[in-house]
Amino acid sequence: MAVDVQLLRQGNRRALAKAITLTESTLAPHRQQAQVLLEQLLPDTGRSIRVGISGVPGVGKSTFIEAFGLFLIARGKKVAVLAVDPSSPIHGGSILGDKTRMEELSRAEQAFIRPSPAGGALGGVAQKTRESILLCEAAGYDVILVETVGVGQSEFEVAGMVDFFLVLMIPNAGDELQGIKKGIMEMVDGLVINKADGESVNLAKTARRHYQNAFHLMQHSGGWSPQVLTCSALEKSRLEDVWAMIEDYRQQAVENNRFQQKRALQNINWMKKLVHEQLDARLRENPAIKAELPLLERKVENGETTPYLAARRIMELF
Repeated sequence: MAVDVQLLRQGNRRALAKAITLTESTLAPHRQQAQVLLEQLLPDTGRSIRVGISGVPGVGKSTFIEAFGLFLIARGKKVAVLAVDPSSPIHGGSILGDKTRMEELSRAEQAFIRPSPAGGALGGVAQKTRESILLCEAAGYDVILVETVGVGQSEFEVAGMVDFFLVLMIPNAGDELQGIKKGIMEMVDGLVINKADGESVNLAKTARRHYQNAFHLMQHSGGWSPQVLTCSALEKSRLEDVWAMIEDYRQQAVENNRFQQKRALQNINWMKKLVHEQLDARLRENPAIKAELPLLERKVENGETTPYLAARRIMELF
């Protein structure tokens, strides 16, 4: 599967799509070809701002991303939207519908929208998305929006691959703090209450105060104090405040040398995770382990041996 590197560097969307398809392939020759391509393009990467976007169901995430993407394009930016869904498309998730629901953004010449398919391939969805980020940067995209459409683990995965992690919430005053995990709140760099329009304006203001108070009680790493904003993606209002917050974060992080440190740490953690996954794959492919594993599993299940001794036996066979 040949990819025209020169066309990709010029921002050709067809070449970029082909390159991402190559990285998503599970065929060994394609994986090797993809890594050669990525290494070749590494000098052209790293010049974007990577923004992770998560949110509760019904928050209007697709509407926000489309409105925000068009806002950025109007200011001369090239925007790529990548979606992460660790769950199977068979069981739901908006990943395959994003492109059809962001019709105006998908038609924009300066935009690129790409869903990442779920699957159990080495590295999983997180690896495919990380590599897609690099390819989009090499193609000249200034802003990479990484959307989570799953819940739980996908949010942690995305937070580990972006510069700025943004969570969208709805303007319901009351129990909204119960709907977001404390661990996720600790990862948040910015929280935006969407749908702050019409009769919901006052509710959004109340919710904003609640979240600001909640952030005051939490310790956030990196010297940045998470901000809470309101906006209306439907009315395309106060989107400039969201972008100003992200730009402010980047400026502070670059000045304090935290920006590159964070990316470097993410790369190291990614490498360690891939080592674990490759070891696991090698273990599962080992003929001796394949033969004895069912017996060991039965012994553990029946209480005839401990999980530790069974695991040690597997390592001895390896």
